[in-house]
Amino acid sequence: MDRHLSIDSPLIRFLCRIIHESGFTPEDFKQYRPVVYSNTIQSLVAILRAMPNLGIQYGNNEREANLDGKMVFDVIQRMEDTEPFSEELLAAMKRLWADSGVQECFGRSNEYQLNDSAKYFLDDLDRLGAKDYQPTEQDILRTRVKTTGIVEVHFSFKNLNFKLFDVGGQRSERKKWIHCFEDVTAIIFCVAMSEYDQVLHEDETTNRMQESLKLFDSICNNKWFTDTSIILFLNKKDLFEEKIRKSPLTICFPEYTGKCLGAIAEISREIADERVS
Repeated sequence: MDRHLSIDSPLIRFLCRIIHESGFTPEDFKQYRPVVYSNTIQSLVAILRAMPNLGIQYGNNEREANLDGKMVFDVIQRMEDTEPFSEELLAAMKRLWADSGVQECFGRSNEYQLNDSAKYFLDDLDRLGAKDYQPTEQDILRTRVKTTGIVEVHFSFKNLNFKLFDVGGQRSERKKWIHCFEDVTAIIFCVAMSEYDQVLHEDETTNRMQESLKLFDSICNNKWFTDTSIILFLNKKDLFEEKIRKSPLTICFPEYTGKCLGAIAEISREIADERVS
């Protein structure tokens, strides 16, 4: 029995289900609808909340924008963020997302906490707001549901049975699993390349990429994993390629003096150095 430990990796769990299982059932797609709704409106709220902190004002009709913002905040306050968007709410969200001030704040999203999927969903509000909306596999992949505890997935490949354990990488989650997997066959360690200029949710003084490097180093040199294969998975390359053009890699790696096109290789090198240190 081969077992894989996956560190905060819903993407890996998603791919295993698509490739090695029967995929998603109609009921599965239905169950993800409220998650998409919530992720979308929560992302917009995160942007609106950050605007006064960053000294950014609405760029269009301020009175209308304030009313639209109040409508969005009221939905959150009533805990109705998992419900389908009403026509009025959808129109308000579209106006807000089109506002130049909101877009300016979104462009500075590395300065506050915002889901990576914000632009993906907010750019497609008409589709999400349709009465017959059903999530796609891409929508499901983009959703954000915090991993708490240990989630176990079983699948078979070439007559071999696999168990994959998906665990939370947050500091508060690590104590739940770090000593439980000394006999695993492999660890899949996932690092979001786009997080090089972001800080942790639980500690806004710590860079996310630097935290990943420290965690990777602790796992590579942990006595429980001496004989364990370690697979490094760098994801969110598309978001990274967009971000690196306006947000320098020196935010995370001050010693880097190369061009933005060489930044991917630099991140790979930094993580590889942790492996052999």
